[in-house]
Amino acid sequence: MRIVVAMSGGVDSSVAAALLAGQGADVVGLSMQLYDQSGEQAFGSCCTLDDLHDARRVADAIGIPHYILNFEQQFQETVVSNFVREYVAGRTPLPCAHCNSELKFATLLDRARGLGAEQVATGHYARVDQAPDGRWLLKRSVDPAKDQSYFLFSLTQDQLARAVFPVGALSKVAVRAEATRLGLGVADKPDSQEICFVPDGDYASFVAAQAPAVARAGAIVDQRGDVLGSHGGVHRFTVGQRKGLGVSSSAPLYVLKIEAETGRITVGSRNALDETALTASRVNWVSIDAPPGWIRVAAQIRHRHRAATARVRSLGDGRAECVFDEPQSAITPGQAVVFYDDDVVIGGGWID
Repeated sequence: MRIVVAMSGGVDSSVAAALLAGQGADVVGLSMQLYDQSGEQAFGSCCTLDDLHDARRVADAIGIPHYILNFEQQFQETVVSNFVREYVAGRTPLPCAHCNSELKFATLLDRARGLGAEQVATGHYARVDQAPDGRWLLKRSVDPAKDQSYFLFSLTQDQLARAVFPVGALSKVAVRAEATRLGLGVADKPDSQEICFVPDGDYASFVAAQAPAVARAGAIVDQRGDVLGSHGGVHRFTVGQRKGLGVSSSAPLYVLKIEAETGRITVGSRNALDETALTASRVNWVSIDAPPGWIRVAAQIRHRHRAATARVRSLGDGRAECVFDEPQSAITPGQAVVFYDDDVVIGGGWID
């Protein structure tokens, strides 16, 4: 069987390709060029020219063909433009989820068909299984510290049916050991920790350069509406932020609410960040049909957030309501909420 492997040049996707090739699969490596390699724009430690070279070297080492696809335009439209629009709207985007599911996975499935491949494999730490009723299930990885199922909640049944995650049943330590055993040059390559197109972490400057109109003054107010200070644009803030507010107070202040239309930033105490409910839109029900009544779940509101017990129901039109058993801190519009039943992803959507 021919399998296309998305090769980023990192250790995870490299081991994924090597494992499949070792099992006798007809493996084709594909890498995505996501931005102009002329050097005019700085990028971080992910998706660089060096990464593409690493992917090519790994493909040569394990004896599989390797191709580089130009996805600069798609990356700009699907990931970068969304990132800017969300900050302009006073939301906090999650670009890795858009990139992994909406760009890389969906696009590679289309390209795989053109190459006569039935499946697409990636180096994600997640698992796919099939339920007795035939429905495909997205599951957490064996290594909870590296689990990436949170970023893949938007995968459809058709996509899951053709998805392969070879390292999902391994720990990170085991993956690096396998890379060493196979003699892959990326065995000790560090993981990327930043958003690739904002390598210096200065999101505000990046957004302002892309959308200059966002840099307009607004008021910083307390929960009573009293003005405490001013700011230079809503793109400089995210819910739960404490540092860089530009106002003085006898007690620590946190961003509670961002109103893009008025430019008003509401701040308050740490306790005021606690909320017990949220609504989400563009919800994808992965392992079940949309539940019209309440069901019990464990809901995760950030990648590093511990899933919390809650109940959720569908509101129709791709929307859902989630109510937690205990208050959660800094529920942030623009981030994803993913619903789990043990290690199975039930569904997920974007926090409103």
